[in-house]
Amino acid sequence: MYEAFIAAFIGLFVIVDPIGIAPVFAGLTQGATVSHKRKMAIKGTIVGTLILVFFALVGKPFLNALGISMDGLRVAGGIMLFIIALEMVFEKRTERKQESAEKLDEYFEDISVFPVALPLLAGPGAIATIMLTMTNYEGDLMAQAAILAALALVMLITLIVFFTASRVMDWLGPTVNAVLTRLLGVILAALAAQFILDGFRNTFVG
Repeated sequence: MYEAFIAAFIGLFVIVDPIGIAPVFAGLTQGATVSHKRKMAIKGTIVGTLILVFFALVGKPFLNALGISMDGLRVAGGIMLFIIALEMVFEKRTERKQESAEKLDEYFEDISVFPVALPLLAGPGAIATIMLTMTNYEGDLMAQAAILAALALVMLITLIVFFTASRVMDWLGPTVNAVLTRLLGVILAALAAQFILDGFRNTFVG
């Protein structure tokens, strides 16, 4: 049971990488109110957790029934993430927010489901990790419960890091934020490209 918890915690923490994606979250919520940032962090973390719990419990039969491979999921997630990265680099997201704000008195984009929950938190790597870990302890209900507890702990840490990253970005000011947003967009694009490359390599090379 303890071995399952430790293995799941380490694997999920490395794959989800709360420290690495927290600045990306801060960049995506740049200009939003503190309450909206907090709402996006909480909602995104909850949705991401529910997605991973779903795949932990019924992931394999669900994907097999649809004829979807993990590599197909990896490529699709990479493409969607790459589009978001381009918008961050070229400030298209900011322009779109400003246009929408002109129509509404108070408008902040809901990024909790996409791209925060999926694919940043519940990406192909995290889905594969939770599915494989649960499979390794198939039939051992206590070990599987420990794996789900490890998932909950990783997501709780992620939520706390999200809150901290948003505050740090607020302290840095608009000029530094603009530079960081573009830089994070480039990093996000690289992550998306890696998703796509891994999917193609596993499909055609094996």
